[in-house]
Amino acid sequence: MTERFKPNVTVAGIVAWNDKLLMVEEIIDGKTVYNQPAGHLEANESLIKACEREIMEETGIATKVLSMTSVDQYQAKADLQFLRFTFHCIVNQYGVTIDPPTPKPQDPQIVAAHWMTFDEIKAIEAQLRSPLIIKTIKDYFAGNLAPLKCLSADFL
Repeated sequence: MTERFKPNVTVAGIVAWNDKLLMVEEIIDGKTVYNQPAGHLEANESLIKACEREIMEETGIATKVLSMTSVDQYQAKADLQFLRFTFHCIVNQYGVTIDPPTPKPQDPQIVAAHWMTFDEIKAIEAQLRSPLIIKTIKDYFAGNLAPLKCLSADFL
């Protein structure tokens, strides 16, 4: 019997503040790359909780998932495939402020977190960790948002 295929299940968050989007900077294989706050689903964790946890770990900013932007399959290498759930999130902050919260990454693998415009993100496209970043931001701007009720963690 052949081994069952098990893609990596990951989550990512699109966190917007006015015209800026939250991005993280990290070193992968000795190269600086940029990504949305993202990471792997952990055992007994809902997709929504995984997204909120990853954003907190990678940026130090508390968020709330509002809707799902996309579900994408991505073949990173011949033997490495991802099933990625991208969510639209808002900053979970009380009070009215003009400036976005200052990121304070807690994950030692994250070099820094930045608020960037979409034009700034497109300008560093060669340094983006995957093509899903541009694709999912375009999905978000196009209003491709699915209600969270289409997901269930009732049987975890």
